[in-house]
Amino acid sequence: MSGGSPTRELAERIVRSEPLKEAKVAEAVRAAMLDWLASAMAAASDPGAAMLLSALGIGAEGRGAGASSILGFRYRASATDAALVNGYLSHALDYDDVHESVRGHPSAVLLSALLAEAEERGSSGAELIAAYAVGAETMCRLGLALGSRHYEAGWHSTSTLGTLGAAAACARLTGLDVEATIRALGLAATQSGGLRVHFGSAVKPLHAGMAARAGLFAARLAATGFAGAEEPLAGPIGFLSLFGGEGTSPERVVEAWGQPWQIVEPGLWFKPYPCCSAAHHAADAALAIRSESGFAAEKVVRAEVVFPPGGDAALVVREPKTGAEGRFSAEYVVAAALADGELGIDAFSDRPIRGDLARLAAKVSRRYDAELAPAPNAMPKGRFAVLTVELADGTTRTERVDCPRGSPGRPLSAEERIAKFSDASREFPAAWRELPDRISLLETIENLSDFIPDI
Repeated sequence: MSGGSPTRELAERIVRSEPLKEAKVAEAVRAAMLDWLASAMAAASDPGAAMLLSALGIGAEGRGAGASSILGFRYRASATDAALVNGYLSHALDYDDVHESVRGHPSAVLLSALLAEAEERGSSGAELIAAYAVGAETMCRLGLALGSRHYEAGWHSTSTLGTLGAAAACARLTGLDVEATIRALGLAATQSGGLRVHFGSAVKPLHAGMAARAGLFAARLAATGFAGAEEPLAGPIGFLSLFGGEGTSPERVVEAWGQPWQIVEPGLWFKPYPCCSAAHHAADAALAIRSESGFAAEKVVRAEVVFPPGGDAALVVREPKTGAEGRFSAEYVVAAALADGELGIDAFSDRPIRGDLARLAAKVSRRYDAELAPAPNAMPKGRFAVLTVELADGTTRTERVDCPRGSPGRPLSAEERIAKFSDASREFPAAWRELPDRISLLETIENLSDFIPDI
């Protein structure tokens, strides 16, 4: 570190870097926005969203109470409330994008905070793109600095890192200077939290909303001059030490900043299945076995998924009772893929899982193998899954996946990403279904206050 203060050096890069100079940055942000909207719109009927709106007092009588959109609803709200609800919605199905450096979900937090603030301020599309880039870079670089222990200790990185990323993004969007950005980062750091123990419940997506709201609020409070510690990131009781322990690398907070931008390389992962990305390797393997073998699921005697140690850390549910819990169950994902040959939104509803899937999932076991080496193209790094299925006639089928569909190594095509949006928006008015056209022109939009159409 050249200046000795990770927080100051980070703030300087947030304020002074120029992500718009690289065309691939805008391309990546447009793709992220399309996927973020699809993920949120697909969750419009999620029961947790209705509870959240009720708790916030947002309803028919609250229509027009603010300038910021609630995605998929006819209501508008204050920017902070909209950031909270949209963060929840876009992460509710675990269908939203992932980044391996974060070990979490950037857009659910960043775009929920940014669009809410941009709508209220009338910011431009170009301003939002630049702000997203520095917010994502902040999340990614902090993730690299913290190392693996942070997540393994039980913290939900989407929430912990997202709070600082949203603060960085909103600081950039609103034009805060370096000193105010330092204050925003400190105010965000002290609000950071989120426990992985809640995976499989509605609290997990709530984390994304809480991080979006907290980061937005941190930037707004910093703009007033409200201040905390001058160096909130470094030191024995700073953010990095507390959340990462002895294995942290503070120099990585700004090391190689924007060279390339993290949303360009290694890039964002856009999911084909609405479940935890840690299950996507096994999902692809199960779908491949079913497609190639053409067997009946009831003929399965047993199935085994082999992970590297820690490769299934996010898959905390072994005996799910509902499809929603099944998003975090390797057993359920493999069973649903083998039985149905697809993993759509309905497979992960909040309804009790089908009896045949419960019986099949009970035949699926997990094992860990530290001797198996990941492939060079493994995504995320070091991760893979090997699925072996044994049938009643004694035959076995084995499939290994190191780089799942949707990850940067095997990206979804533009047509597949549009199809994901079209599926999510099929019940929406025509103006909403036309949002991809607006996104394609994002850099040219001068005022985002009416970017999201009314319902």
